[in-house]
Order: sequence, then structure tokens, then C-alpha cells
Amino acid sequence: MTHATRSGSDICREYQVDPQQGLSESLVQQQRTTAGTNELAAVPPPPLWRKIIRQLTDITSIILLIATGIAAYLALTTDSSWLKVIVIGAIIILNVSITLFQEHHAEKALAALQDMHVPTVTALRAGNKTTLPAPELVPGDIVLLTAGNSIPADGRLITAQNLTIDEAILTGESEAISKQTEPLAAEPDSVGDSLNLVFSGTAVTQGNGSFVVTATGMDTELGKIASLLNKTKKQKTLLQQRLSQLALRLTTVAVIAGILIFILNFFLYQGNLADSLLIGVSLAVAAVPETLPVIVTLSLTHGVRQMAKRRAIIRRMTAVETIGNVNVIASDKTGTLTQNKMTITRFWQPEQPVQKIDELNEPSAAQRQAFTYMGLATNAEVTADGDAHGDATELAIVHLLEKYDFTRAEFEQDYPRLAENPFDSTKKTMATLHETPDGHYVVIVKGAVDRLQLAQPPAKMTAIHDEFAAAALRILGIAYREFTTKPDLNWEEIEQELQLVGLIGLIDPPRPEVPAAIAKAHAAGIKPVMITGDHLATAKAIAEDIGILQPGDQAISGADLRQLSDQELKTHIADYSVFARVSPEDKLRIITAWQVNDATIAMTGDGVNDAPALKAADVGIAMGITGTDVSKNAADMILTDDNFATILDAVEEGRTVYHNILKAIEFLVGVNFAQIFLMLFSVSMGWGAILIAEQLLLINVLADGLPGFYIGYEPGDRDNMQNAPVSKNRSLFADGLGWRLALRALVFSVLVGGVYYLGRFVLADGSQLQGMTMAFLVLALGSVIDVYAIKTHQMIQWRTLKHNRPLNVSVAIAISLVLAAALVPFLQTAFGLTYLTPAAWWITIPAIFGSVICLEVLKYFRLKRKQKVEQPIGEYDLD
Repeated sequence: MTHATRSGSDICREYQVDPQQGLSESLVQQQRTTAGTNELAAVPPPPLWRKIIRQLTDITSIILLIATGIAAYLALTTDSSWLKVIVIGAIIILNVSITLFQEHHAEKALAALQDMHVPTVTALRAGNKTTLPAPELVPGDIVLLTAGNSIPADGRLITAQNLTIDEAILTGESEAISKQTEPLAAEPDSVGDSLNLVFSGTAVTQGNGSFVVTATGMDTELGKIASLLNKTKKQKTLLQQRLSQLALRLTTVAVIAGILIFILNFFLYQGNLADSLLIGVSLAVAAVPETLPVIVTLSLTHGVRQMAKRRAIIRRMTAVETIGNVNVIASDKTGTLTQNKMTITRFWQPEQPVQKIDELNEPSAAQRQAFTYMGLATNAEVTADGDAHGDATELAIVHLLEKYDFTRAEFEQDYPRLAENPFDSTKKTMATLHETPDGHYVVIVKGAVDRLQLAQPPAKMTAIHDEFAAAALRILGIAYREFTTKPDLNWEEIEQELQLVGLIGLIDPPRPEVPAAIAKAHAAGIKPVMITGDHLATAKAIAEDIGILQPGDQAISGADLRQLSDQELKTHIADYSVFARVSPEDKLRIITAWQVNDATIAMTGDGVNDAPALKAADVGIAMGITGTDVSKNAADMILTDDNFATILDAVEEGRTVYHNILKAIEFLVGVNFAQIFLMLFSVSMGWGAILIAEQLLLINVLADGLPGFYIGYEPGDRDNMQNAPVSKNRSLFADGLGWRLALRALVFSVLVGGVYYLGRFVLADGSQLQGMTMAFLVLALGSVIDVYAIKTHQMIQWRTLKHNRPLNVSVAIAISLVLAAALVPFLQTAFGLTYLTPAAWWITIPAIFGSVICLEVLKYFRLKRKQKVEQPIGEYDLD
């Protein structure tokens, strides 16, 4: 920002431009050749074929593709059925299609950044005021500004009359910045400190001025954010990483088992190549839970619908499970934790105690007079239709008057304004001259307390000022001077010998629901962090007020943050709860430091300056009401009510989804491992395959797949928000899942192997069909019924059986399909099954319930042990 310390005339000479005439056409063309158009460069979205390839290179998809290829080869070269090819291929297509559909509204952050540019601007060209499209601006152009304009490019101010600019979208500050034209003594630390510079995408709130363009397009501060957005890539979610690891483990098991089976069947038992490959395909089908990707997608989709009901719109489906596992929420302050509305909270008059505005029901006569003077020395207004115009501080005064049914217009009827000395950043005051109702005159001065030329400062004024400052309030003083006759308009003279009316303290107050939400976050094991562009003292005061800044926590400014190396920041990141006066680059460093410490971090924001951080975070959360299009398109989730508390609702829903996906994994994978063990055992015993590929597909896709689709509809556990989030380094098989999978695989292996042996070698004298049919029914129906033991961590009760109607319907359909395959003649032939004898049914039916009984017994002892650990003697759970 080297332009800040140089004069405007010096900058104009650099660009060979007369500030009264503007650029000549030849210089415009020359600059355009060098700088290009005033537009942001967008990265083209990946083509559809690349998105499809990305989905197909997922480990689970690769396994299914290999299985499909082998099955197709066998169907072409042998009499093997095409059924397995069709089913596995359909599953692959369905999974890819659902994922691509959910990503249809892919990231459009850069397009939104482009839309922020002003369609037309007023500039000087060859001595004439010219209205031209903003993309045609070039460095050296002289742009004219008035209230309401958006800034179309970065530049150095040449003139500024009472000029204030809202830079919140870049800095996060709710207060508009008063601009000046004088060179700064030193290089500014941040955009917010650049008092003589203007920046693309910001807005003029009052006054007028002109500036010389110094940067356009991607060279602007807005362009730098766009560049960061281009380079920032989303990481894989926790669930994606764990499912990939699971698929890799299953692949490893399948490959080893496949090699063993091939060796056993082809070399040891002299089987032919086609039969050996067919058994290999069966094993591949058994190893892979084909419906798991679809079940995960459907669970996430259900979570999306549930979150939408709770006012959280999910833009990327994987954010549903990720939000449930966040352990850090980094929140912007303005508009997210606070109301983005400057408010007068305290008022003091000489010889009176400090008055808290929310405790003032009816102003006294002295307070009424003070409010009158405040309103008279104000230019902000609220129109009849409710639109507010003016500086945020002055609007706070107007809103205070509204609270007591006062209006500036009514005051000016009694005290007509005769003249005004507007505010500027040098003198930091404004003054107005009025005629009083008794025919006298009064000058009212409003501004920084140390700039009021008081005749006699009240004794307690300094102490009150310091008290307000300690509470991070912005402080304004109001003073007056009366004249019996109309004074000459020598403002420097008539603003002397003032009498203090009082001091007001202003702040952008916290949203009322935020403290409770912060407390809920702490209870859920989540660390809330404030990241803001506002001043450190203000940020600390708000953070302490709402509970973010806890005892022992530290706050740091952006300037001090930039003095820390990446390693130092990584080491000490957990010590800080407040980051103030930060830039977009600082926000990225903060998020990265948390992530390298294995944190799962959510970032909230509403401005352009938040967009790169929203994209880099594990979950980016934008505000739906106050948020810019840029922040919304960069985010994974949008809050339709801008309510920080809604984030905690989303966390709760996300935890429910994550736990339900774990239940789906337990439901599917236990049976898959049992199938692998059974195949290995049966081939090693010389029995051949206990189950053929078509039967395995029917079990995996229909018997297990249909109920699995609706596990995601289960409600959350009661203690969801009292447990710590799942850390990134925790195994997918933690908290007993691994043991339950092993038990279920063992139980099914014993039961299915046992009934196969009895059906083939005891009841049927070696007939494989009866043993295979019994094994099929036990594995298929037993795994379907298991869903009731798996879907809840409590013992099975009537209410747990009935509350998930879609699951009950799917179980009924799955059982019907399995029985149809075993009883309908043409289906028996297609799936290699036969009718069972009564003796076989007497063995099969009890075996079907063997697994669910074992799971319930294990659950009973686990709950008893947990109750002893968690419940002291004499306390009882009455729920």
C-alpha cells in the first residue's frame, strides 16, 4: 500500500493524469493494454467427464468396477448369469448420479465476486464527465464519488468532503471509515487503516470525493481475495477419509482371501479357471458393501432436509456429517455474534450517574434536552418506509430518539438549522447552528471528547470517559454554546467555550441468543473462536460478554499475529480465543493452524473478506440475511436466520447423521466379513462356495440394502450434545464398533456354517442345494432382523420398534423378497435355491434369531457396566 504515504498529486503525476481533466483516449488504450479489463478472472469449472472420473476413482467404486469387469468376462465366456453385472453396474451408476446431482450447484464464488462490480461509474475522460461500464476503468482514471456509490476499483483519494465509506465486506468492521486526502505518516497495517485509499466493492455512505485508480481487476484487494479463493481447495471430509480407509481394508482382505481361494480351488482342488474366477467374483461381491455409498448419500440427504427445517441450508452434502464433528467454530463478529447495528447503551450527563439506556423508561427534562441536541446535530434519517440512511453512529442516535417517540424533524421545527460545519477526520467533530424557540441561537457540537473546546470540563468527565473506553464503547461527546444574537459563521471561534451536554457510549451489541449458544458449544466440547476485523479492545469486550473469552484465554491483533511464524502459530493456536484486526490472509493462517493440529473447524462469516476462509474451513457457514453472494457461494452451509444458535442445531443434527452412518456400517460390514470368512472356510474344506454370487448380491443389495437405506431416519441419541466431537485421529471402529462387528461376523459365520453343514451333510446326504438354501435364509433374514438391535444403543423396546415407519416397511419388503426367492419356483432356479424340508425349517428359523439375541445380551451387559460407572450410589435415572 505504498500509495498511502504519497500525495495525491504525486500519484497523478505517476499516471500522467490531470485530476481536473482525466486520462486522454490514447492513455486509456495504453493502460488497457497493460492492465487489461477491470474484471475478476474466474477459474472454469471442471467438465462433467472429470467429475464422473473423480467419483469412479473412489476405492469402493474401483472395487465394484473390477467385480463388474470380471463378472462381464465370465458372462461372455461361460454360462454365468448377467444378473450380477446388471446389479453391480446399476449401483455404480446410481451412486455417481446422486453425487453429481448434489454437486450440480457447484461453487460460484468468483462469479458472485464479478457481480459485485458497479455496472457503470462516473469518470473524467479528456476533460468531460463520462458514464462508462466499470470493466472499462483503467489505472489512472479519475473516478467521481457521491453517497450511495459502490467503489469500482482500488485508488488514492484526491478530494474528500465529509466522505465516509463502508468497508465491512473487506474488513468486517461495522463502523464506516471517515476518509482523508492527506498522506499517512507510515504504511497502514491493514485495509481498515488506509484512510486515504479506497477499495473495490466497498460503498460510500455519505459525502463526496474523487480518486485516481491505482489497481483494477485481479490487482485490487477484492482480486486478491478472488485469487485466494481460486487457490483454496476443499479437503476430504472426516467421513470420506474413514470410508476410504474402510474400503481399503476390505479390499486388502478381499485380495488376500481371493488369492487364497484361487490357490485352493485351482491348484489344490484342481478346479477349472472359470470356476475359480467365479468364486473370486463371489468373494469380491461379499467383501464390498455395495449399497454403503448409496446409504451414506441417502443418510446425508435426509440430514439436509432435517437441517433445512432448522434453518440451516446445506450447499454441499458432505457438510452434514462434518458439522457434527467440528470441535472449533471460528466466528466473525459483526453481524454474526453481534447485531451489525451501532447502539447507544450508556449515557452520562454532568452531576448525574451513568444511565444505562435499557433501564431508562422515561427521560427526565434534562435528558430530553440532551436528546434534542443530539438529534439536531445529526444528519441520519429513517424514511417513512423504514429505510435508514446515514452514518452508523448517527443512525444509533436516530434509533435512540425513536425509542422515546422523538424525531429529528420535530426537533428542527422548534430549532431550525441555519448552518452546518460537517464532520471530517481531521477535527473529528461536526457542528450545527440553530435558532431557538425564544429567538436566541445555539451551536451544537458532536464528536470526539478530546476535540470539544469546553469552557470548563466537568470533574468526572475523564473518569466516565475511561469507564466507557474500558467497556470497549465508542464515545461521543455533545456540547453546546448559546448566543443572544446570530453569530458570524467563524466556526473556529463559535465552537469555543462550550458547555458539555453529556457523553454517549455506543457499541454493536451481541445478538441476544448468542451467549446461550456459546455455552451450549462449550458443553458439547466445541471451542468457539472470534475472528474479526474490528479493534482488539472491542473484540475482547464482546467476547467476554458472550462467553467466548474464557479465563486463561488470550486475544491477539492481526499485527501481532503477523509477527508469529507458522510454527509458533501452530504451537500456540489453542491459547487464543479472539483474533482482531485481521486480514483475509490472516484468517487462512488461523484456520490452517487449527487444521494442522487435527481440529475440525467451522468458519462463519458474511463478507467478501470471509470467502477464502469459508472455503478453506472444514465447514464454511455463511449468513443468509446479511451475507454477500460471495460468502454464500464459498460456504458449505447457509443460516437462513443469521442465528449463531442455529449452528448448534446443525451440529446436533450432524452428529445424528454421523452416528446413523456408523450404524449403517455396523449393519452392513459385519455381514460382509461373515461372508468372507464363510467363503474361505467352505473352499478350504473342499465344499465349494456356500453361497453363489447371485445370492450374495440379493443379500447385500436387497436384504441388507433396503433396511440400511432407512437407518438414517433414526432420531439422535439424548446425549448427543453432551459428548465430545469425534476427533480426526479416532478410528472408525472406536467405541466398541470393532468388537461388535467382530462378534456379529463370528456369530453369523458359526450359525450359517452350522446350518449349511446340517442341511447338506446331515439332512440331505450331501445335497448342496438344501444346505445352501438354509445358509442363505439364515444370513439374509438374520441380518435383516439385526437392524433393530443395531439402530439403537438401548435395549429393544416396543417404542424403538415402531417409531421409524420407513424402516419397518423396508424390513417387511426385504423379508418378503428373501422368502419369495426361496419359495417361488422360477426365482428358486434363478438364485440357485430349493424347497426346504420341515426338519430344515425347524433348524433354520431358530438360527435366524441367533445374532440378534447375541447382540442384545452384549448390549445388556454393556449398559449395566456403563450405569455402574456413570451413576453414583443413591442416584437413579427416572427418565
